[in-house]
Amino acid sequence: MAKLYPAKPEKVYFFGTCLIDMFYPEAGMAGIRLLEREGIEVIYPQGQTCCGQPAYTSGYHDQSRQVAEAQLDLFPGDWPIVVPSGSCGGMMREHYPSLFAGTAQAEQALAVSGRVWELTDFLLHVCHIKLQDLGEPIRVTLHTSCSARREMRVADAGPALLRQLDKVELVEPERATECCGFGGTFAVRHEQVSAAMVSDKVKALAATGARQFATTDCGCLMNINGHAEKEKQSLSGEHIASFLWHRTHAEPEKSQ
Repeated sequence: MAKLYPAKPEKVYFFGTCLIDMFYPEAGMAGIRLLEREGIEVIYPQGQTCCGQPAYTSGYHDQSRQVAEAQLDLFPGDWPIVVPSGSCGGMMREHYPSLFAGTAQAEQALAVSGRVWELTDFLLHVCHIKLQDLGEPIRVTLHTSCSARREMRVADAGPALLRQLDKVELVEPERATECCGFGGTFAVRHEQVSAAMVSDKVKALAATGARQFATTDCGCLMNINGHAEKEKQSLSGEHIASFLWHRTHAEPEKSQ
């Protein structure tokens, strides 16, 4: 069944995620600016915290529900909720209904989950964004997170956006669908397995000949960049929102 996309809205809510808040605020600002440039008013609820996924995937559903419940009242208007992360987006869209099933918040959680969109999917299929490349020629590779690929089912969006940039050569790595090994608390609970997985991922990305990669999730970004730096690889990455903004935004000239 084909996915149905709404008309471009006047407003959206933006759920920034913990990793963007704590480590990659520039990625969040880039996502907001891309949306604003499309003529959309972006509402950033100041009370937002964690989506509840770390506790949920660790089996602590009661604790996850307490964290997630605090997010439900942040989106009172009937506007889309755009999330620059397939991981957090997947938690909110795919798991909130079952997490709150049988509770007083069940209907509210279901309504919220139905308005959640991953950023690249929203830019491509709802905004119908058209990107003008202002950068220098570059070879780039892409890592799409497991959650974006398998839960949000938006693996097509990132490559499609990058292919709009006529000076960007997008090279697909081998085993592109394999996990980078982050998986939130998985990387802590299964350190050796996670380390082996990210090692394979970095080797595959580096083998493309690209010195830069983009990714749709900051957890993957942190994991891959950290291992590449440890292994002294000439490979660095940024969130796809940051990459798209930098390639398509003309910096104002400084006054003399």
